[in-house]
Amino acid sequence: MSPLPLLLAGLVAGQGQALEIRYPAEPGVSAVAVRWSGHEVPFARSGDDWIAVVGVDLDSRPGPHAVDVTFRYANGASRVERQPVEVRAGKYPTTELTVEDRFVELSREDQARAEREGEETSAIYARMTPERYWSTSFRVPVEGAKDGRNFGHRRVFNGQPRAPHAGADLRAVMGTTIYAANRGRVVLAKDLFYSGNAVFIDHGLGLYTSYLHLSVIKVAVGDLVEKGQLVGISGATGRVTGPHLHWGVRILDARVDPFSLVRLDSP
Repeated sequence: MSPLPLLLAGLVAGQGQALEIRYPAEPGVSAVAVRWSGHEVPFARSGDDWIAVVGVDLDSRPGPHAVDVTFRYANGASRVERQPVEVRAGKYPTTELTVEDRFVELSREDQARAEREGEETSAIYARMTPERYWSTSFRVPVEGAKDGRNFGHRRVFNGQPRAPHAGADLRAVMGTTIYAANRGRVVLAKDLFYSGNAVFIDHGLGLYTSYLHLSVIKVAVGDLVEKGQLVGISGATGRVTGPHLHWGVRILDARVDPFSLVRLDSP
């Protein structure tokens, strides 16, 4: 079997961006997977194409990288192609914010709670559901919103530096209806110390969206929600300076700009 040309040559992605890998189906191929950030991510067949969605983390090293793509054939054969990926540096400013002291200088009780919740959310992101729940492009969870603020910004709370902001802040006055960005299963719906009332949705294949600082949660863990379904009402719960929606996207362990996911073509 003669190898095909490099199907993924010329892939370019910025730090903190979602990346769609797509190429025409080759006769006889029954499955395709890419080794990305320590995980094997399966491609999904869509018409005449194989497609995978992966993420380049905010802190990924700029410059040349490479990924291994495995092609499996119906006759049991397989081959691996080493493919180049260029990561470009992102430009993210620093934001200084003033919040209640209790969100910066934590009490022992609040510190313990924040650590427990951090472990809980990390465990969620560590799971990769082998099923892909979505089949259409992703949408913005606030009607009429065209962009967000603060993704990738280095946050300084009351003079103390924190990790980069891993989501986009959308303008949403108190009481704004918040909708699911795509079809998926609710895996968390509860009040968190930093995030306030939060909803996490597993869309399958390691892709998660989160909706934070809600005043009201309208779904429950285990619910299979459809794209555009009401998941909550905007608010100002948790560590915030005013009402808005923090919309996050995590693809495997990569923190990515949600709007880069929206800009991808429909699977």
